[in-house]
Amino acid sequence: MPDPFDFFLSSPVVNQGIVYVGTGNGNIYALDAQSGELRWKFHTGNVVHASPAVANGTVYVGSWDSYFYAIDALTGQQRWRFKTGEDPVIFNQVGIQSSVVVADGLVYFGCRDSNLYALDAQTGEKRWAFANKGSWVISTPIVLGDTLYFATSDSGLLHAVNAKTGAPFYSLSFHHWPMFSSPVVAGRRLYIGTHAGTLVSIDLDKHTVARTFRTDGAVRNGATYTQNDGGPNYEVAFPDFFYDDLVIGVWRMMTVGAVLASPVIAADTVLFGSSDGNVYALH
Repeated sequence: MPDPFDFFLSSPVVNQGIVYVGTGNGNIYALDAQSGELRWKFHTGNVVHASPAVANGTVYVGSWDSYFYAIDALTGQQRWRFKTGEDPVIFNQVGIQSSVVVADGLVYFGCRDSNLYALDAQTGEKRWAFANKGSWVISTPIVLGDTLYFATSDSGLLHAVNAKTGAPFYSLSFHHWPMFSSPVVAGRRLYIGTHAGTLVSIDLDKHTVARTFRTDGAVRNGATYTQNDGGPNYEVAFPDFFYDDLVIGVWRMMTVGAVLASPVIAADTVLFGSSDGNVYALH
């Protein structure tokens, strides 16, 4: 069983009767899905906030210690690890919060060092990295055919790039409203939430926003915290930059009904939660 002082930040993943999950103590656990018996424990150097992925007998997961790990799914032994960027000054641009996607022999994940990485699944060798000029990549990417889609944080961009090379196809701007929500795809539509309190549907053939749904919080408070150019109005939300003022400012921005969680598709319905306290189900 996990240690008593562990706390869980990542979502568990079940594969072949084993549950894999990361914890706040930097541990990754493999537990028997039926009994909860500990199979193995792997320790990283910091919080494991990202959810692991399992493919071809390997567990892939990133840690806030700035390393991305490949671990043998049966034994818990490290196969390789990959070093991402560091930030020794303010410790803000460091750590892996994005969960991983495995496709066609590559593993993809975002990092707070502002890169989206593609690594060789067998060796951990970097195939390519897409730089985002200081903007975190917190949400989990998604692969569809030869295209990888991923969102950025404070720059508020959705990128479509070549999954094999990282070459850009196109980008859509959401006026610097951050995106922590991970995208999902149904048919030829991609769905993703934004801090603006919106759930957007993107037409993957036209490369445009097809529809936008505004949460109740966005309807009530969106205008107050939105600039004339459509971007977030942080000057109104944050009265100052003392700790208490920062807490108040974050709370005010969340009243817009930010969609932080990832949407889920069930049949012909899109379901998602919002910081306005509602769960929404849309056709």
